[in-house]
Amino acid sequence: MLIAGVLPATAQQVLPSWNDTASKQRIVDFVKATTTEGGEGFVAPEARIAVFDNDGTLWSEQPYYFQLAFIIDRVKALAPQHPEWKSKEPFKSILAGDLKGIARGGEKGLVDLGMSTHAGMTTDQFEKIVTDWFTGAKHPKTGKPFDEMTFLPMRELLDYLRENGFKTYIVSGGGVEFMRPITEKAYGIPPEQVVGSTITTQYAIVGDIPVLRRLPKIDFIDDGPGKPAGINKFIGRKPIFVAGNSDGDYEMLRWVTAAKGPGFAMIVHHTDAEREYAYDRESAFGKLDKTLNEAERRNWLVVDMKNDWRKIYAFEN
Repeated sequence: MLIAGVLPATAQQVLPSWNDTASKQRIVDFVKATTTEGGEGFVAPEARIAVFDNDGTLWSEQPYYFQLAFIIDRVKALAPQHPEWKSKEPFKSILAGDLKGIARGGEKGLVDLGMSTHAGMTTDQFEKIVTDWFTGAKHPKTGKPFDEMTFLPMRELLDYLRENGFKTYIVSGGGVEFMRPITEKAYGIPPEQVVGSTITTQYAIVGDIPVLRRLPKIDFIDDGPGKPAGINKFIGRKPIFVAGNSDGDYEMLRWVTAAKGPGFAMIVHHTDAEREYAYDRESAFGKLDKTLNEAERRNWLVVDMKNDWRKIYAFEN
């Protein structure tokens, strides 16, 4: 499936939003090697699995994760029903617009926020809430809808891989039911090909209608070592192509490239402060430190956003 606004890749025009650098050439060389029958690196179509992190890899993640933006809006919407939040962290920081205070809550604070804003409803109700939010929410820097903040070069890469017989998946630390309503429109990736973090759901009958209730309990965290475990559990094949942008993708990159046979790993390095953001080792969101340190010796491709991408977003002139 081709994404609106992305030109089909042809022999004369492959990855048009990429500059003609060594990074682009390495990707093209890998795809040619794995799809040329009779070649040493040929991979049968059924084994051409490509997995992509989402936050910071397929769409922006600054000044904070998009799901955190959703949580912030949900807290504000639900606050009238919870007067105790005015004095309870991390809700207090959200209502005060204190992002540093939210960050101080760490992982536990984010989990508490997720449980309070994502649970206590059916899966259908949550899907509608997410879909409605994407319809109206705007990114704080660009003023564009969040679902337009996808990286055009990565959308082209997804199309290019699919045109060459690859099956593309998202493997993200984000909530799976936050991503699934939007991934087909944004990337051409259907919901059944999205792996993410989950909370527990429970079958119930409400008014003689079967539903799935979302419970305030973590089921699976698809980050760090959880990513290769999630791929094995939900996809069932080891990928031959993997893309990420942070230390949360380290284990996934290691696992894919340690396999016998072809294995390609790439890292999106955020180096363009003018068109997007520049960050890596010290960032609270999308920290890239250990993974960057080991990239060269493990032969992982580091894509320099500033130098390797002609355009970042489809809405750029």
